Amino acid sequence: MKKGWFLLGKTQAAANYYQVFNPHTENLIGEAAESTPAEMHEAIKEANEAYEKMKTLTSNERAVILFRAAEILQNRKEDGARIISQEACKPVTAARTEVQRTIQTLQFSGEEAKRMNGEYIQLDAAEGGEGRDAYTIHEPIGVVGAITPFNFPLNLVTHKVGPAIAAGNTIVVKPAEQTPFSSLLLAEILTEAGLPSGAIAIVPGDGKSLGEVMLHDERVKKISFTGSPEIGKLLKAKAGLKKMTLELGSNSPMYIDQSCCEEINEVAEKAVKGAFAYNGQVCLSTQRIYVHAEVFQDFVRRCSEKTALLQFGDPLEESTEVSSLINKKSQQRLYEWVKEAETEGAEILAGGKKTGNGLEPTILLNVPSSSSISCKEAFGPVVIINKVQDSEEALEQMNNSRFGLNAGVFTNDLKQALDMAHRIEAGQVLVNDVPTLRFDHMPYGGVKDSGYGREGVKYAIEEMTELKMISLKYR
Repeated sequence: MKKGWFLLGKTQAAANYYQVFNPHTENLIGEAAESTPAEMHEAIKEANEAYEKMKTLTSNERAVILFRAAEILQNRKEDGARIISQEACKPVTAARTEVQRTIQTLQFSGEEAKRMNGEYIQLDAAEGGEGRDAYTIHEPIGVVGAITPFNFPLNLVTHKVGPAIAAGNTIVVKPAEQTPFSSLLLAEILTEAGLPSGAIAIVPGDGKSLGEVMLHDERVKKISFTGSPEIGKLLKAKAGLKKMTLELGSNSPMYIDQSCCEEINEVAEKAVKGAFAYNGQVCLSTQRIYVHAEVFQDFVRRCSEKTALLQFGDPLEESTEVSSLINKKSQQRLYEWVKEAETEGAEILAGGKKTGNGLEPTILLNVPSSSSISCKEAFGPVVIINKVQDSEEALEQMNNSRFGLNAGVFTNDLKQALDMAHRIEAGQVLVNDVPTLRFDHMPYGGVKDSGYGREGVKYAIEEMTELKMISLKYR
């Protein structure tokens, strides 16, 4: 497979290409365009010109394009899953789930294209406002720049592309270097569905140089970035008056109360899935679990048993549940963090060893809050489980973090659930669910170092539009 960059409705040949390898087998998957800053400028230019067409499309016309794209992807579901599985090293069963979620994200985007409603404003509530009607509308902003990560190379791209199209914008995507082919597939599908030429561009290549072009080109009105807090802060500092949405890191916490003793097996099963889904390379991955002392031993035993059953292997094998990490650098970093925690007094209950290009699913007990594996984002198959005496101690530990994306609370005490939900410092709190949970239409974003702004189709559209008020004086 050899793919150039996507411009004006088709894949364009590139002067230079770089090789993309399967992280598990280390076999060559294909070659992708090593795009230049000049090509990024050209993509922005064409997107800016295509905006004149896009903003004239009716909401129904934009919705129809998105609905058609969802249908086309449904028919190419297995193709999409295999691409994701190979370039992102995602178990193929999880890759199919990502494709299905992408279909749903496109559908949600089509639905929301028809619901960009404003509001009536009663101007005569103010002195001197008599005889006037006023209302608000949402207008598209123009060219949106998207910088996307490797871990959900189709659905997270669609979470930027779908709302941009629904709002009447055009979009230029700089995909992660490891995963360019999923976004190229999405562009092909949207073009087949009727998206105007130039309305989407995919520009693979070096993130730093291409991102700099997006930052400094005044035709790009908004940047939507998903990645590390360090890069996100740099982008925001340089963005000037551009609109920004930043989806950054996390070390998602979870509390399990003693009132859950009867369903502790079910909670353990959810916790293991939440910690090790897609090798833990999920922004919402359950990383820190705090368990009431009364159910601690039972919970730990059940987690250990369920973790031992997880199958490590080639991501294209149907039986594989955990596979290699995205690169050897990630493998080595995680391994060192696990060893660091062990020297600081933590107990390795399960895993902790390298396997292939990955890491065995790892459970650590009694980890100090200052350990790297606790206070930083693991982004790998490692979870810590610590004992607490009550919900107050759990709350203190959960909020003891620079991050605040998702958090989970398992309890049958309604008062406690509401109290903790209000006091946890996170963008989303899920009661009786693991924090590794996202539905594609819900608001999604974090506080502290976890982000700035919100995604989720409706909420992303709001951040990709300008609110305008119109007043009519009738007497």
